[in-house]
Amino acid sequence: MGRSSVVAAVAAWAALSAHPAPAAAQDLVVDTTGAAALVDQALSHSAVMQNLEYLTDVIGPRLTGSPAARRANEWTLERFKAYGLDGHLEPWQFGGTWTRGAFRARLTAPRPHEVTAASWAWAPGTGGATLTGPVVRIEASTPDSFVVHRRRVKGAWVMTRVPSLVWNNDGPPMTGADSARQREFSRSVFTPFRDADSATRARMQQFANDVPYLLRRAGALGLVVDAGKEHALLNMSGSPNRILPLPQLVVAHEDFALFDRLLAAGTTPRLAVSIANTLTRDSVTQWNTVAEIRGGEYPGEVVIVGAHLDSWDLGTGATDNGTGAMCTLEAARAIAQAGLKPKRTIRFVLFTGEEQGLIGSRKYAEAHAAEMDSIQAVIVLDNGTGAITGQALQGRGDLEALWRAVLAPVAALGADSVVNRTKGGTDHLSFLPYGVPGFNFNQLERGYNHTHHSQSDTYDMGIAADLMQASAVMAVSAFALANLPGMIPRGERTTPTPVQAVKVSDSLLVKGTGRN
Repeated sequence: MGRSSVVAAVAAWAALSAHPAPAAAQDLVVDTTGAAALVDQALSHSAVMQNLEYLTDVIGPRLTGSPAARRANEWTLERFKAYGLDGHLEPWQFGGTWTRGAFRARLTAPRPHEVTAASWAWAPGTGGATLTGPVVRIEASTPDSFVVHRRRVKGAWVMTRVPSLVWNNDGPPMTGADSARQREFSRSVFTPFRDADSATRARMQQFANDVPYLLRRAGALGLVVDAGKEHALLNMSGSPNRILPLPQLVVAHEDFALFDRLLAAGTTPRLAVSIANTLTRDSVTQWNTVAEIRGGEYPGEVVIVGAHLDSWDLGTGATDNGTGAMCTLEAARAIAQAGLKPKRTIRFVLFTGEEQGLIGSRKYAEAHAAEMDSIQAVIVLDNGTGAITGQALQGRGDLEALWRAVLAPVAALGADSVVNRTKGGTDHLSFLPYGVPGFNFNQLERGYNHTHHSQSDTYDMGIAADLMQASAVMAVSAFALANLPGMIPRGERTTPTPVQAVKVSDSLLVKGTGRN
């Protein structure tokens, strides 16, 4: 062996020694050193509520693409650096901005009534006009049913579903039959073709994508959807990956149900609606806030602690997900100010674009695809203000003992449950296709179904004791994962789904951006 070969061999051995290969889960002994100091920092020196107050009351709602989202990026980077971390803003491309403008919806018949409603995001406005017409409800779940009803939609505001089953919690308790009826309703609305073959599901999904365009072609004024919450709470969604071709109103359940009852009784409601939104279609740069505490032994291996920083704009984005973002910031503060040095790098990432389809985290994962085998795990918090009750294993039953050991130091705080539950809808999902172990902590509900995406999602819904506990659990978990003797076994790898716009049938597309 020549001298160069000897040098290469030594270098290879050193690299292998510096980066332990994934170990069997049962061989990963958890070192809980430092846990008490982290809990003390989180519970006795907390800044989580102070930071949440500034984020929600001063910066306010953080719709991706808005100036407020950028300000939140800058401010969180400032806070990370003030706590002693290195950080930067990492750019990614976002497919166009949407700004909410003035809005009014009024029932003009059979009686005057101000309707509690809002424009759906990434939907156009009414072009400065007030559009008045009847409300109709049609069956539009299949192409055949739409054909039967399409002549009724011209000049009308269109409902395509029956009212949601919103339970009156002030009435009698829900029975087993009530629960079954609610489950069946959810299944029929959200997964109507779950049992069909793949070709049928694809065809029906394409039809669902096309329905707003078919309605526009048929002359509809716009869509009316049920917010599905009680006490006039609204809901919100939308994405530049699915820009709507006509206005869409999300209406408080009480008003939506009123429209439906009137129609059933033979009385046609009439709506007058004016909307002034601003919609752009050019790609714009957005940012994820990234900060880290560098590992002392294996700095190239990383534990990611994350949450999404963006929010919807009806409230101020407190419980979705200012709480998760501020607990992530607080976990970073606790580790840094406790003076603890992890073996692996702990990276804190506050993603944007989550509400539009996990776009910021998916773009982050794409950009760092070559590093995925060096990511120990991704842990996120995104289920409201409630204390952490434990961990959902995301199908990784082989990691149950590991997570029980990781959570042992905070079991007395109530974080003692480990269940093999699969959770969707947030940023850990973006890393799973690469084989990275990804988890979203379980939390107490604390009214999250009310605040989620609604106008009541404000600072006063935050619960200080719960958020201090959650910060402690996140800090302890991150530090323990960073100090494991080896890498956690990789999960199943699949092909990541690229970020792309919803496909609409070519025959329905027309030039122009529609009304603003």
